[in-house]
Amino acid sequence: MSQSFETKAVHFAIDQASINRSKTTPIYQTSVFSFKTLEELESHYTGELPYLYTRNGNPNTDELGQAVALLENAEAGVASSSGLSAIMAGILAVCKNGDHIIASEDVYGGTYHFLEQQLKEIGIKVTFVDFTYPEQIEAAITPNTKLLYSETITNPFLCVESLETLVTLAKKHNLTSMVDNTFATPYLLRPLEKGIDIVIHSATKYIGGHSDVTAGVVVGSKKWVELAKQKVVTWGANVSPFEAWLACRGLKTMALRMRQQCENAEKLAAFLQEHPAVEKVFYPTSVSEKGNGAMVSVELKPEIDMSLFFANLSWIAIVPSLAGVETTVSYPLATSHRALPKEVRKKLGITSHLVRISVGIEDFSDIENAFQQALKLAEK
Repeated sequence: MSQSFETKAVHFAIDQASINRSKTTPIYQTSVFSFKTLEELESHYTGELPYLYTRNGNPNTDELGQAVALLENAEAGVASSSGLSAIMAGILAVCKNGDHIIASEDVYGGTYHFLEQQLKEIGIKVTFVDFTYPEQIEAAITPNTKLLYSETITNPFLCVESLETLVTLAKKHNLTSMVDNTFATPYLLRPLEKGIDIVIHSATKYIGGHSDVTAGVVVGSKKWVELAKQKVVTWGANVSPFEAWLACRGLKTMALRMRQQCENAEKLAAFLQEHPAVEKVFYPTSVSEKGNGAMVSVELKPEIDMSLFFANLSWIAIVPSLAGVETTVSYPLATSHRALPKEVRKKLGITSHLVRISVGIEDFSDIENAFQQALKLAEK
């Protein structure tokens, strides 16, 4: 039966036949699964019994991977311990020593560090370019290029990448395309439907949605996901059953949360756009008919005292992450993009007056009043 996103987000549970008929999937908080006979043990290796050791697979972790795959309209999905481990598994499913990646320069700071430093240590080279210019991407392609990597809505400047351009270039040069869809979520965008090969999520963010879990997911074709799963298993990057269970519980309300958060974010962007203390607002347009995301970044004017601004945000907390139901703020210069070389931060525009806002589900008037107060008290 064909179902809407909102319905699938609630009814994704794996059918676990049980005499107890639990309405929700139980938490299989176990490191191993037991067998009564050697023949029964052997049946695991022949594919008749699915579970042996939780690092290799578990009903809760499988449910998370399959749930996100369902919402992304993907063939398969595998859950991992974090967004970065999902990125690692997805990239290593495609690339090996001696290969080359072209990545968008406007990506999450942790991703930038992983691509620039960690992959270099295992012999994978990465070139960063401005993905808003397709000619720069094409000019960077070399004989050993294997992968084009970006984010559907970039972090922190919220640029919406042209997935169509990415797919066209990948097919033209026989490359694999991979995007991080964390900011958009499958509620707004489903990149696989546009021809992207592999999609990554930090399930820590909008999938879990309540700032109480750390997890990641890789979705795509069975071919790519099976290769990614091998990396998750072999590198020990599996997510715990309890955290997978929490992420699945949160996922059931993602449509409701995203609807309210996108609505609040659009209002906040409009309010800040007209505020005299704000130099520039970064907020995407035309992402989806359902909304444009729940993140807003702003460049405050030089005369704003940043310490006073952050200190006077009342109930709005300063955090290094995003996407909980509460409105929060982040300071990219000191957190997410702290490890970037100074010249890279300068080129990208990560300045001392850049603020990234994760908009929550609260009453908008309260959000507006909190920022109004902070900006007023921070004027020099």
